[in-house]
Amino acid sequence: MKIMNVEFVISAVRPDQYPVDALPEFALAGRSNVGKSSLINKMIMRKGLARTSSQPGKTQQLNYYRVNDEVYLVDFPGYGYAKVSKVQRAQFGTMIETFLSDREPLKMVFLIIDIRHEPSVDDCLMYDWLKHYEIPVCVVTTKADKIPKSKWDKHVKMVKKKLGFQTGDYHVLFSSETGLGRDELWAIINQTIAETSEEAEETEEVSIEK
Repeated sequence: MKIMNVEFVISAVRPDQYPVDALPEFALAGRSNVGKSSLINKMIMRKGLARTSSQPGKTQQLNYYRVNDEVYLVDFPGYGYAKVSKVQRAQFGTMIETFLSDREPLKMVFLIIDIRHEPSVDDCLMYDWLKHYEIPVCVVTTKADKIPKSKWDKHVKMVKKKLGFQTGDYHVLFSSETGLGRDELWAIINQTIAETSEEAEETEEVSIEK
């Protein structure tokens, strides 16, 4: 996908702060410091728009990035960081559950997993949460450049087994350093947008016929 323009729109914490232009949204969820911001920067080909930090737990809102005036990438707060207070964790949980349970423009969640490590309990809970709400999910195993290519299949199998990965969900191997997986993720985004547009048109046609 050719990136023509990208804009950071808002850091939202409540539904009344979410954008109202109804553009399709693709959210990124994952543990603190798993590389969500780096992935966004590689996706949009901008080095510093999504701020990266060595301090886990820095992102505490839903950060909206509008790409080509066609789609939003939504960066979730990272989860699983022990130094974040219990109150903050509860607030994050409520914010994310509210978003996931009732956000019509949300088309898919990218669940970001560090390929070097077995998914955490929080990763598994997030995956189960997405399946409960019947939200399409793409598991993105990132930091692929950190392990030998010969070990990719073994680590991907480990991740899928731990998550209970279901047939029909997407998986993409990704590296923010090399750009591996970038085109594949954009293809999934474009395909999902096209499919949901077709479904909406079909629903509208049925309503008109009735």
